[in-house]
Amino acid sequence: MTAARTQPDQRAMAHTQQVVRAVSEAFSAKVVGQQNLRESLLVGLLTGGHVLIESVPGLAKTTAARVVADAIDGAFQRIQCTPDLLPSDIVGTQIYESATNSFVTQLGPVHANIVLLDEINRSSAKTQSAMLEAMEERQTTIAGQVYPIPEPFLVIATQNPVDQEGTYPLSEAQTDRFMLKDLLQYPTADEEVEVMARIDAGIYDRSHRSAPVVSLDDIRRAQDVVRHVHMDRVLVQYASRLVEVTRRPGQYLPKQLARFVEYGASPRATIALCQSARALAVLSGRGHVLPEDIGRLAHRVLRHRLILGFEAASADVTADAVVDAVLQAVRVP
Repeated sequence: MTAARTQPDQRAMAHTQQVVRAVSEAFSAKVVGQQNLRESLLVGLLTGGHVLIESVPGLAKTTAARVVADAIDGAFQRIQCTPDLLPSDIVGTQIYESATNSFVTQLGPVHANIVLLDEINRSSAKTQSAMLEAMEERQTTIAGQVYPIPEPFLVIATQNPVDQEGTYPLSEAQTDRFMLKDLLQYPTADEEVEVMARIDAGIYDRSHRSAPVVSLDDIRRAQDVVRHVHMDRVLVQYASRLVEVTRRPGQYLPKQLARFVEYGASPRATIALCQSARALAVLSGRGHVLPEDIGRLAHRVLRHRLILGFEAASADVTADAVVDAVLQAVRVP
């Protein structure tokens, strides 16, 4: 018999919501718009999941990652991925010191709280694998010695949908390890005007670093609260049912759409839906999950886990269109 999940008390929940509000306000103070990105990064931070972002350059991905790191007083590292990037450049290596006639371990940039992998699809498959192993195991191994990665740990990987020459697209098995995939859109004209106003005010100057608003211990306690947010079994079944539809599209989806789906989502999708829904409930000021939380996150959890056939591209059918149909095929509890 499994132990019952203990729900967080009101004091812990109130403190967690204060922490979330403080980080959210720090994000909005520097990043104009991009509310979906703010939400995805907070969900990833609260659940210990990782976020894959796809967008054209210049949409404040680096700024957003740095702002979150500053807000939680965490270590931040940005890794610019290139074809000649080696696994040791990420996880670390041993360096010989002639003065002591011995090797000294130098930890790589992955040993940080917030790691931005810029244009991850420009690094080789071997380097991608090294990074994804660190994401999954929360540790690296250098010369047989295991080095744990500090907690909390959030990897934000970006992909550029244009200029694909010289890139190494992530395999389906690798993208499955990201909890969420977000697609960023261009800002509105008014938002761009606000960006210019903040540039003129010096908000983005290198000397203008945001002050921490919470501590790493606050985030660790918030993560524990999120793990214990109440989620009714009916909602877990709803999440599982959505994932099941992606695996058997011929039984549930219109035939003209189902034929484009080659493979559905793995069990990681159900786990991600449940974990991220709990985090979203906290972001919404609730101590329990609603069906709307699952529906709001469905595209971000499923879009990178669906494998569509080559005919889908020629028919201009996207993974988001399939997820729309999946949501319509399952009755909301």
